Amino acid sequence: MSEIEVDGLRVVFDAPAGPVVAVDGVSERVESGSFVSLVGPSGCGKSTLLAAIAGLQAATEGGVAVGGVPVTGPDRGIGVVFQEDSTLPWRTVTDNVRFALQIAGVSRAEQRTRAREAIELVGLQGFERAYPSTLSGGMRQRVALARTLALRPGVVLMDEPFAALDQQTRIFLGAEVRDIWRRSNQTVLFVTHDISEAILLSQRIWVMSYRPGRIIDVVDVDLPDERDPAVVSTPRFNELHNRVWASLRDESMRGFRQREGAT
Repeated sequence: MSEIEVDGLRVVFDAPAGPVVAVDGVSERVESGSFVSLVGPSGCGKSTLLAAIAGLQAATEGGVAVGGVPVTGPDRGIGVVFQEDSTLPWRTVTDNVRFALQIAGVSRAEQRTRAREAIELVGLQGFERAYPSTLSGGMRQRVALARTLALRPGVVLMDEPFAALDQQTRIFLGAEVRDIWRRSNQTVLFVTHDISEAILLSQRIWVMSYRPGRIIDVVDVDLPDERDPAVVSTPRFNELHNRVWASLRDESMRGFRQREGAT
């Protein structure tokens, strides 16, 4: 079981002007094997919430459990894919994918097997010996995803992994991520600014308020499991988009006004 349970999570940072409450009173559950997206205005605490679930950020109050086990620090059962390009330029695709396995102390034979499987899973066959400088941004993100998948985590956390990519590439990679999730049965929590992307990928969407970050709406995405980009033209997709935007609109404006007032 790889369910995520967030219980009364509160994260407070010290700042020169006083304490900043980044996340406040979040209590939610991601069922084992499900795909949940998290959307919210810039600066609302999405990445902080994800970092707390990953064990990279300590909670001020409350806590997180994965598979019933409290999260107290980084765990190999929790994989993270970040927005930034995290490939190592001096390593080939295969050696980039093997890197986390080497750190984990996996045998060389097992490293090769898992790297090959992960590279095939993300569709990078034929590029095993290529270096990151010869790959597109989308391909480098696939390398990062393969490196995470090679560890075989039960939970995969993604922090806006496609934010720097063009829209066509985002749609293509999003479809691949969804396909990988359906085959692997991993539990996925995916952070994005893009409402359409969240609807296309997810079974459920959490909508987060501006700071302090709270979950203000939970939207079930009741679209067919077999979905492609053409679903964006359907009435139900538009209804879901409007529902999420209605929850998000006032919070986005509040965040904009606070940031403008601070400048």
